[in-house]
Amino acid sequence: MRPMNLTEKIFAAHQVDGGALPQAGEVVTLGIDEAFTQDATGTMCMLQLEAMGVDRVKPLSVNFVDHSMMQQGFRNPDDHEYLRTVSKRLGIIFSPPGTGICHFLNIENFVKPGMTGVGADSHTVNAGGMGAIYFGAGGYDVALAMATGEYRIPMPQVVRVVLEGELREGVMAMDVILKMLSILGVKGGKGKVLEYTGPGAASLSVPERATITNMGAEMGASTSIFPSDERTRAYLESRGRGDDYQPLSADEGAQYAEEIRVDLSELEPLIAIYPSPGNVETVASRAGTKIHQVCVGSCTNSSFENIASFAETLKGKKVAVDTLLYPGSRAVAMQLADSGYLTSLWRSGVRVMENGCGACIGQGGSPISKGVSLRTFNRNFPKRSGTPDAEVHLVSPLVAAASALAGEIAMPDQPVDIRPAEQVDDTAAFVMPVPLAEARQIEVVRGPNIMPLPDFDPLPSRIEGEVMLKLGDNISTDDIQPAGIYLPLRSNVKEYAMQATFNQIDPTFAERCVVVRDAGGHGVLIGRDNYGQGSSREHAALCPRWLGIRAVVVVQFARIHVANLVNFGIVPLTFRDPNDYERVSQGDHVRIDVSDLQGELFLEVGGERIPLEPAFEPKDVEVLQAGGSLPYFKATHRG
Repeated sequence: MRPMNLTEKIFAAHQVDGGALPQAGEVVTLGIDEAFTQDATGTMCMLQLEAMGVDRVKPLSVNFVDHSMMQQGFRNPDDHEYLRTVSKRLGIIFSPPGTGICHFLNIENFVKPGMTGVGADSHTVNAGGMGAIYFGAGGYDVALAMATGEYRIPMPQVVRVVLEGELREGVMAMDVILKMLSILGVKGGKGKVLEYTGPGAASLSVPERATITNMGAEMGASTSIFPSDERTRAYLESRGRGDDYQPLSADEGAQYAEEIRVDLSELEPLIAIYPSPGNVETVASRAGTKIHQVCVGSCTNSSFENIASFAETLKGKKVAVDTLLYPGSRAVAMQLADSGYLTSLWRSGVRVMENGCGACIGQGGSPISKGVSLRTFNRNFPKRSGTPDAEVHLVSPLVAAASALAGEIAMPDQPVDIRPAEQVDDTAAFVMPVPLAEARQIEVVRGPNIMPLPDFDPLPSRIEGEVMLKLGDNISTDDIQPAGIYLPLRSNVKEYAMQATFNQIDPTFAERCVVVRDAGGHGVLIGRDNYGQGSSREHAALCPRWLGIRAVVVVQFARIHVANLVNFGIVPLTFRDPNDYERVSQGDHVRIDVSDLQGELFLEVGGERIPLEPAFEPKDVEVLQAGGSLPYFKATHRG
């Protein structure tokens, strides 16, 4: 047998059909060890599971509540109570609000080396820090994985990232992943797994590795992974999970599609400049720039080690700007309390917020108008902070601390030696599944915010209507379906679609779409590179579909968004010649003959026929024709 890299080993161990692994780009079906959601994606995922007629989930499954916890009015509490009761009904672990951030809790409590998983959040790839293969996906794909224990994905290429040397004083794991973003950009990881190896990898702790794998999502990577080694053993033993350890690494002589080398000892503090994680510069080049806010935490940098380093830098001093902290879990918050760091942070003027996503997802913590916010988060897309004209830059916790004290972007300039503290076990916070017989007696609570799933028609033989928007590069799911104040609407497709879809780009979009839809026409969207980057939120496909969008034609898509479009019966297409983007305008009347999705496809506009290519897989044709994955599932699995 030929030597295998770590990714191939885990894929081979989980391939449902066995045999040789397929070539890159060919679809592989994997058995899934875990599937999970968070509350912003979970309600729709659970509604889909119920619509499938699922009685009990197959793999280990968890519903985390971490995104929308402000509970202003009835909508958030409705969602949380629905998730609590439906979790009991379906055999899913429930993580209540305040317990912590899904990705951080997952690696603390559930992920084991060698596991496979899928989560309804793009940063599910965080688990790669534990030597596991996890993918972010849309809610329907996660629901299907919960129902079947399987997940289908095009076989990715595996890129070897050799880390050499060790991090210098003042340089953190955040700087490693920002360096990777400077190399690959925000779309250079598409169709790839980034497999980290080398002596530098061995020098990094599991939380440091998770910081790096977490932000692989910002490069469009399918996932990222580190080996499972003595660092992994130490972390698991510290959590009382030593029995979960197994060593895992690539075979000697394993093959890779390409190789990247990074010398950790040569890195310096880096910063991702608004409005993209890919705009990476040195902190030194921006030193002295006035700031108005600092936010620390999120699923990227909220470990005890990260926050303790931040607290040590601030100790005995006062912050000069509004400074917010979001611990990764209640266990981390208790660890900070036990070590004295929580009191130290309060004395320094830091606002210690709830253990959740918070400001990262636009739930509070917005900066002032035209403000500059430094954040240890993973995204700095336009308007994501909740303040339309604010700028957000991404930095490490040490840069955040130095800058919070200075009131301007500043370099870390002092050694940091954190006081250790024992790990805290907070597993009693989880609401565990009950036996099947008892679960069947559970009444699922549905408040008025929990609306039924809409029914969607099959694909017509011809899409004919209007170009509703012509968009540029790097349109994110935040642009399509913003979060923040709109998160409580995610259980109500009509309201979310009408109030939020593309409203930051064109406030008339939803109303214009409804006029075309109700007149019997179809909406088409036109875009350029990297359409649908960012979050895995399936509402960025579901809500446009409710508004009558039936095709999206762009130069290139982000990976997860293609699957979401297919799941809701929107045909994803690309221009055969990227220059043809210039031949289409917003408001044009267009036609696409989709009677044969495996044949030649053209966008007809102004008497011309522009050749298109499918962005979907052959396996998706029947799903698209049925009107989406749920109607296809019902037609093929029920009666």
